[in-house]
Amino acid sequence: MILIIGILAAIALPAFLGQRQKGQDAEAKSNARNIVSHMESCYTVNETYVGCSTSTDITNSGIPASGYAISGEAATGYVVNATSKSGNHFIMTKTASGIARTCTTVNTGACPSSGNW
Repeated sequence: MILIIGILAAIALPAFLGQRQKGQDAEAKSNARNIVSHMESCYTVNETYVGCSTSTDITNSGIPASGYAISGEAATGYVVNATSKSGNHFIMTKTASGIARTCTTVNTGACPSSGNW
């Protein structure tokens, strides 16, 4: 009986941990998308992304500052890097031609083999 329970636990535990990592990654993706929305809101007022990372649109967003970083603020773009509790990074890069979505740890959690999400 104990052997059966041990075997079942050995099968279920990795599946559970994989689902937990996907959930943590989903939270980071959501944070990245929400920060992008706030950056765009700031842009509509200022017509530039420069200074938006410290604007009230971002600081009052309710998203913990420890979960993301904003860099590369320019007139036409920026980079948002959201870090998952699992260690994956989900990056949204805004340029004049659009937004690119990449992740750093392919084939783990919610980061597909293509590296794009």
